Amino acid sequence: MAWLHIDSQLVVVDKPAGLLSVPGRGPGKQDCACARVQRRFPEALVVHRLDLATSGLLLMARGPQMQRALSSLFEQRQVSKRYVAMVAGLLEPPAAADGWGRIDLPLAADWPNRPRQIIDHERGRPSRTRWRVLSWDPALDATRVELEPVTGRSHQLRVHLQAIGHPILGDALYAPGAVQRLAPRLLLHASQLGLTHPASGKPMHWRSEPPF
Repeated sequence: MAWLHIDSQLVVVDKPAGLLSVPGRGPGKQDCACARVQRRFPEALVVHRLDLATSGLLLMARGPQMQRALSSLFEQRQVSKRYVAMVAGLLEPPAAADGWGRIDLPLAADWPNRPRQIIDHERGRPSRTRWRVLSWDPALDATRVELEPVTGRSHQLRVHLQAIGHPILGDALYAPGAVQRLAPRLLLHASQLGLTHPASGKPMHWRSEPPF
């Protein structure tokens, strides 16, 4: 795990794929990004999470007051988040002038198959993802895309991309077997994070290059 930013109020780390954001159930699932940060800064508290299989930028607050302030920014959608993913097949760029497409599909928990999520137009929560094409890999038959989750539902990016016919490579939950086997891990990375620092009022922005 790489340390990208440390100040008196917050910490930003680069979480590798396969490391939990917070402790899981059982003694074998206590090693996580949160625990590693708290060994150095015992007052550090979780603000948001990344899936176990997702790598990239993870923000933690140093103390409950900053946790409340940062959580409020997330709730008010004042935190800029970008991801990079490799998805199956050729995803054509959208017709929009700015190059960004949009997926608006409501998500709900698939209770018999937790932690899976499903598209549910009756009871699902509104969920929106913006996306744009970065490049095409003909040898792999895959498209590199940049993703912006406007809402922050569980597994949102993974389910939305699967729903439009382009599941993420290596996705053991949502991709068919052939697409899972194209990569040794989920090819989804939290690459950018931006916000106004609650204490200083300064705009902050962090980047992490995808390891794929």
